[in-house]
Amino acid sequence: MTARIAAIALACATAVAAAGVASADGRASRDSSSAPRFSATVDNPWFPLTPGTVAISFGVKDGAKARDVVKVAHETTTIAGAPCRVVHDRTYSEGRLIERTTDWYTQDAAGNVWYFGERTAEFDNKGHVTSTEGSWRAGVDGAKPGIFMPARPRLGSAYRQEFYRGHAEDHFRIIGLFRSTVSVPTPNALLTQEWTPLEPGVIDHKLYVRGIGTVVEHTVRGGNEHFELASIHRGG
Repeated sequence: MTARIAAIALACATAVAAAGVASADGRASRDSSSAPRFSATVDNPWFPLTPGTVAISFGVKDGAKARDVVKVAHETTTIAGAPCRVVHDRTYSEGRLIERTTDWYTQDAAGNVWYFGERTAEFDNKGHVTSTEGSWRAGVDGAKPGIFMPARPRLGSAYRQEFYRGHAEDHFRIIGLFRSTVSVPTPNALLTQEWTPLEPGVIDHKLYVRGIGTVVEHTVRGGNEHFELASIHRGG
């Protein structure tokens, strides 16, 4: 990611923080999964998951320097009857693996990207698993999928990303749609605010660029986490 995009991302996150936090009550959230059919081909331009893609981000997690590596697998799996794309996410700090997550996404016929679950694990400095909290799978123990990225983002719209009561209850709201440069004719950058009732003091912002996906993640309240996309490779 270029320094210019990073600067725009941080400026926008700061400018909208107050207004976004004030509206983070989730009352407008949507969570219906009544779409008639799903596909593991996720080509929503705001969150494309091309198999073989590797995205590397650098930043800070829990106050320490960190690196995050996201790989879109060629592998698919079926969850609650929906074919899902498998995505592997690894976070490293001081050269060691601290968190490992496998995410499952699918796309409906309208182009909305759905989140059908995750399998996550955190590790101590000896490589031992210390927690799998936050893991869930749609259709298991009452867990329900949610929309991760709408096909046609609208300013102010809010959605529930996931629901596994007491374990995974993330929501997000679209708080910014803008052009990253004056040369593009239509908005190509999207800013969201994420929150969960399980951690009422924490607010996160994410910046997405059309055709790329996530380029910045930043905790604006209740934590010390920030990642910026450094490179992305579209594999075959």
